[in-house]
Amino acid sequence: MPIAGERQPLIPRGARGRMPCVFTRGVAFIPTLLVSWSSAAFIISYVIAVLCGHVEPLFPYISDTGAKPPESGIFGFMINVSAFLGAATMYTKYLIIKTQNEVTNFIPPYFNFITLIIGLLGCVGMGIVASFQELAVPAVHDGGALVAFLSGVLYIVLQTVISYKSRPQWCTPCICHIRLALSLTSFVAAIPMIACASLISITKIDWNPGEKDYMYHFVSAICEWIVAFGFVFYFLTFIKEFQRVTVRISTEMHDSI
Repeated sequence: MPIAGERQPLIPRGARGRMPCVFTRGVAFIPTLLVSWSSAAFIISYVIAVLCGHVEPLFPYISDTGAKPPESGIFGFMINVSAFLGAATMYTKYLIIKTQNEVTNFIPPYFNFITLIIGLLGCVGMGIVASFQELAVPAVHDGGALVAFLSGVLYIVLQTVISYKSRPQWCTPCICHIRLALSLTSFVAAIPMIACASLISITKIDWNPGEKDYMYHFVSAICEWIVAFGFVFYFLTFIKEFQRVTVRISTEMHDSI
C-alpha cells in the first residue's frame, strides 16, 4: 500500500533481479547518450581544430571549431546526431510529464506541449548549424545558431518552471534548485553572447588579440561555451528521472494484406 504523498515510479516495476547500471536503467540511456555525445562533439572538434592551427586555443566560437576540414565533417555529423538525441530526450520528457500530470494535474497540458515544440525548434536550429557551414553560408548558419540558443534557453527555463510545479511528488527540491541555477546561468550568458556577436563587423575564425572587434568576439565566445555546457549539464539532471520510466512501442495490425 503506497503512503500518501510518497513519490511513486511513473511506471511501477515488478520483482527485480540484478540491479542494472544506473545509466541504462529505464530509459536513462537517452539523456546519458545525449550528454556524452554532445560533450564529445564539442571537445573532439575543438582539439582537432586547435591541433591543425585553424583556431586559437583560447575560447573560439564552437562553430569555428567545425568550419574547416577535417574537423568540419566530424562536427557536422556529431551535431546532427546530437540534435536527434536532443529531440528524443525532449519527446520522452514530454511523455513523462504528460503521464505525471494525468495523476496530479500540476500544469495545464498545453504548457507541456508548447515546451516540447520550443525544444524541438532548438533541435532544428542545431541541424541547420551542423548542415550549413559558417564560412560557406554565414547568414543561414548564424540564423540556425540563434534559433538553437534562444529556443534552448527558453526550453530549459520552461522545464524549470515545470519542475517546481511538479514537486515534491515528481521532482526533488535539490534537482529543482540545480535546474534553476543552470537555466539562469544560461539565460544570463545568452544576453552578452548575442549582444557582442551582433557588434562584430566581420566573419572570420582566425582571431588575434588586438584586432578590431576581438573583445566582442572573445566575450561572445566565452558566453557561448557557458550556454552550450549549461544545456549539457541541464540534460544531465534528467538521468535519475528517466531511470524510473519504461517506454514501450506497440504495433497493431488492422487489416490483412
